[in-house]
Amino acid sequence: MKRLLKQGLLLAMAAVLVLTTACGSGSKENVTADGRTKVIWWHSMGGELKSAVDHLVKEFNDSQSEVYVEAVYQGEYDESLNKLKASLGSNSGPTMVQVYEIGSRYMIDSNLITPIQTFVDKNDYDLSQLEENIIGYYTIDDQLNSMPFNTSNPILYYNKDRFEEAGLDPDTPPTTFEEVEKAAKQLTDDGNKGASFAMYGWFMEQFFANQGAELVNNGNGRDKLATQSLLSSDAGVETLTWWKKMIDDKTALNLGRKTDDTKKAFTSGQVAMTLDSTASLRGIVDSVGDKFEVGTAPLPRPKGADEGGVIVGGASLYILNNRPETEQEAAWKFIEFLTQPKQQAYWHIHTGYFPITKAAYDEPAIKENMEKFPQFQTAVDQLHDTTLNRATQGALMGVFPEARQITEKAMEEVINGQKTPEKALKDAEKEITQKIEQYNKTVKK
Repeated sequence: MKRLLKQGLLLAMAAVLVLTTACGSGSKENVTADGRTKVIWWHSMGGELKSAVDHLVKEFNDSQSEVYVEAVYQGEYDESLNKLKASLGSNSGPTMVQVYEIGSRYMIDSNLITPIQTFVDKNDYDLSQLEENIIGYYTIDDQLNSMPFNTSNPILYYNKDRFEEAGLDPDTPPTTFEEVEKAAKQLTDDGNKGASFAMYGWFMEQFFANQGAELVNNGNGRDKLATQSLLSSDAGVETLTWWKKMIDDKTALNLGRKTDDTKKAFTSGQVAMTLDSTASLRGIVDSVGDKFEVGTAPLPRPKGADEGGVIVGGASLYILNNRPETEQEAAWKFIEFLTQPKQQAYWHIHTGYFPITKAAYDEPAIKENMEKFPQFQTAVDQLHDTTLNRATQGALMGVFPEARQITEKAMEEVINGQKTPEKALKDAEKEITQKIEQYNKTVKK
């Protein structure tokens, strides 16, 4: 998950909403020298992920002679959105852009997009072939606004060898807050801690959903615009009370906000349990090597909380409406290509992200990969076991990046002993609500 967000980004971008229109008639179509319609795709997949993107783009370009896709890395998600803002009113912007999931409300309010539902309806595209719990996040006001691309959710990673040494059943991992706390005590010895969880706002959002709790009002911002944060609800207080108790008991290690730090502590054997994205699984298993056996378990929840599930994270693809219709249609052809089982299998195997197409699991390459990394079955089961409702669809708010940072500050205040869970979350809730109110005033009715 890419997660560094610049303060005030979406509020600043909201100020340009009135500058955008839905016609795209003033833009000149991009055409290659050999007469293909050119699609410029801005994305935020760096490193090995970029290699996977480039492979898929080449496969598509080589497969036909009508459309040519040029993939351009634009930095992390917030940087890419800043560049999108700067391109408005010019001919320098993309045809299609990848945006993180917490940018969904802004992208809709911006009037910048042609909803994917438009192309689905026009081309009789069968949405039932896609994972319901994945497209559910991006389905707002009964229409699919963007096509999911890179999708993940969080799971518990644990050291099976340490479990066995501590007298715990390595094949029966903890699934509740209470079981995690108990296991952490048994796993703590000689300077090694039972657990370490990064103070990452995404995890807090997931703990809410896993308790069936909504993060903002108005149906998690899906029935109508959210106007109030619900961060200080029982779900938030119970989560941070549990987390803080493990820190106080010295059975969990506080390593700050970065998942890279908790990941390193886990793969080195310093801690026996951690939380991380499903997309990190292959990297974690490869980093551990033969030092110990990696186990995986669903995201824990309080005992008795059985109405929840996980929210998909990651990003999706938006087609911009200020480009000519021929260019938008060309982008849709590329999206159709990306959602085919073969391409989804390649993407999953080389990145660790979920396939969004159900039939991809029937591909021999994925079956072979699942045999090599059986831990991923936890992620698949967790996704499929989640009941889609307002809590598990995920919250929508135009200031989500800022809200996540404010949440992380509150988490730090609790873990570092500066405030009680009730006080920290109440203060954060008030601040987020104020920012939501400011944003909503900028939205064109």
